[in-house]
Amino acid sequence: MIFKDEILIILSRLILIVCVLIRVAFLTLLERKILGYIQIRKGPNKVGFVGLLQPFRDAIKLFTKEQTYPFISNLNLYYLSPVINLYLALLLWICVPFFTIRFNFDLSLLFFLRVSRLRVYTIIIAGWSSNSNYAILGGIRSVAQTISYEVRLILILMSFLFIILRFNIIDLEKFQEFVWFIFILLPLRMMWIVSRLAETNRTPFDFAEGESELVSGFNVEYRRGGFAIIFLAEYSNILFIRIICAILFLGGGLCSLILFFKLGLMVGFWLWVRGTLPRYRYDKLIYLSWKRYLPSALNFLFLYFGIYLWLYNFIM
Repeated sequence: MIFKDEILIILSRLILIVCVLIRVAFLTLLERKILGYIQIRKGPNKVGFVGLLQPFRDAIKLFTKEQTYPFISNLNLYYLSPVINLYLALLLWICVPFFTIRFNFDLSLLFFLRVSRLRVYTIIIAGWSSNSNYAILGGIRSVAQTISYEVRLILILMSFLFIILRFNIIDLEKFQEFVWFIFILLPLRMMWIVSRLAETNRTPFDFAEGESELVSGFNVEYRRGGFAIIFLAEYSNILFIRIICAILFLGGGLCSLILFFKLGLMVGFWLWVRGTLPRYRYDKLIYLSWKRYLPSALNFLFLYFGIYLWLYNFIM
């Protein structure tokens, strides 16, 4: 009986991975179509009905192109870092207990923080192992940007932990049964969204892949499968972060299809930001993190900690 349960667990995880990869493929299509309409042009519309087969055509093209690699590079780390990056991106989905896969553990928020922090190492290794000045510069930018904002993300998340007093993602949904956190934690919501945009290198904070000065940044030397794997890992992280945002601020809905409607709202917001806002200045982004968000996050953390102590003393 235990053996059959393990087989079912493995099969369910494989189905989840396949669904995530397919969702990432059609997310890229949706992004290109929405950006096309924002810029008053048509997106992909030739391959298949209204371009529905375009992601699969792009995947075939990427994996069938000629493979090249830098002559002076550390080939082992050069090929290994994209694979580890994709593995970490898919590993994050374990901590989301969907209705069909009700795996759950009490420290899922800590698991999310630890695994998501490891991604920066794969980026800097990818840039360093390529032995390219542009790739190394893109990796250094990504490390500096991630370190600057990961402290703020932890402080913001600690404010939620003082409210729910749990490390389980499901408890976030239980505490938003009557009112969503998007209404009672409005300043934290704004800081969280901006920090997540900077953390995932999305416009207007896409400095690690700045096309105008770095020509794709840390992955400039990757071709064929390596580039496709990095691309899949990046969009898988983006999709996962949007689900976390829906759970944190919109009440979740893990046992129904409501979660996917909320996810669609977050996806639309992310794409709207990319299509409307210009790129920020790098130094202003770092100053925004250390001079604005760090003091604000600390003040809100002390506020909610004080409310927790007052309630604890009042009840006791």
